[in-house]
Amino acid sequence: MTGADIEGAQTPSPGGTHVPRAGTDGRGYDILLERIRTAPPIRMAVVHPCDSASLRGAMEAAAAGVIEPILIAPQARLIALARDCGLDLARYECVAVPHSHAAAAMAVELAREGRVDSLMKGSLQTDELMAAVMQKASGLGTARVMSHVFLLDIASYPRPLLLTDTAINIEPTLAEKADIVQNAIELAHLLGIRTPRVAILCALETVTPKLRSTLDAAALCKMADRGQITGGVLDGPLAFDTAVSVEAAASKGIQSAVAGQADIMLVPELEAGTMLAKQLEYLAGAQGAGIVLGARLPIVVTSRTDSIATRVASCALASVVVQGRRNTVRSIA
Repeated sequence: MTGADIEGAQTPSPGGTHVPRAGTDGRGYDILLERIRTAPPIRMAVVHPCDSASLRGAMEAAAAGVIEPILIAPQARLIALARDCGLDLARYECVAVPHSHAAAAMAVELAREGRVDSLMKGSLQTDELMAAVMQKASGLGTARVMSHVFLLDIASYPRPLLLTDTAINIEPTLAEKADIVQNAIELAHLLGIRTPRVAILCALETVTPKLRSTLDAAALCKMADRGQITGGVLDGPLAFDTAVSVEAAASKGIQSAVAGQADIMLVPELEAGTMLAKQLEYLAGAQGAGIVLGARLPIVVTSRTDSIATRVASCALASVVVQGRRNTVRSIA
C-alpha cells in the first residue's frame, strides 16, 4: 500500500503536546493522531485503574488531550496509588466503588446512560469487564459479535497491520469470523485504508476437510464475493509467510491481490492470535494499540505487560472510532 492509500500518514503531535509514540517509527501512531488532531477528548470510563501502569496510562492519555477520564475504583486504594505514583487526581472525576466487579458494573451503567464514549480496562481481568459488557441487560450489545483488533506497527513491514481476534473469541464459528472480519474492515476504513486486504491465516494455502480453518477461509472469501462481507478484499487460506511476503507467495505459485501485502490478518482462533501477537511484539519489536469493537462503544482492553505508550495509543484508537461514528451520524443527518 502506498502513501496515497493511507491518508494523513505524516502528522505532528496535536498542539505540540508530547505523546508517547506507539510504533517503532511512529507511522501507526501518526495515523491515529491525524484522525483525532482537531477532535475534543473523548469521555472514557477507566475501570479499576488500581496499578501503576493502568493509572499512568490513563493520566498520560488525559495529559495528551486524547481522553477525559472518569476513574472508577475503590477510593482509598486509588488515592494511595496516585500518591505513590506522584499523580494529582484533583482535575479528574473519580467514582468510588467497593471492588473491581462493582467498577465494571458502574462503567456499564455510565455507558448505558450515554455519559461516556468509551471504556478502558484497568487492573481487573478482561473477562470480568467483558462479562459485564456482554450481559444482555447492559444494553451495550449490537447485532455484531464483539471482537478485539490490534493495530501493529512493525519496522520490517511496510504498512500498519491489523490483527484479529486475539482476546475475545476463543474458537469462533464461521458466522462469528464474518463479523470479526467486518469489524476489522470498518476500523481500517476509519484509519484511512480505503480497501483493506484481508488475509485469512491458516497453516497452509490449500483447502482441506482435515483443517476446519481452511474451509472457513474458503467460505469467507465466497461470502465476500456474495456481498455478505463488504469493504475489503479477502483471500485465504493463506499461511503467514504468503500473507506478508510477495516472494513467498510467488515461490508457491500463489496469485492473489492480498498475498504479500495484507492490511488485516484474521487468525483461526484465539491461541494462535495471542501467540502471533506476542511473537511480533517481543521478537519483531512490534508496538501498537488494541481495541474491542462490535459493542455500542469502543472498549480498550490492555494487557498487564502493555507499555504506557501502548495504552495511550489504544485510547487514541478508541477516539478514532468515536469520532468516525460521530462523523457518520452527522453525514446521515
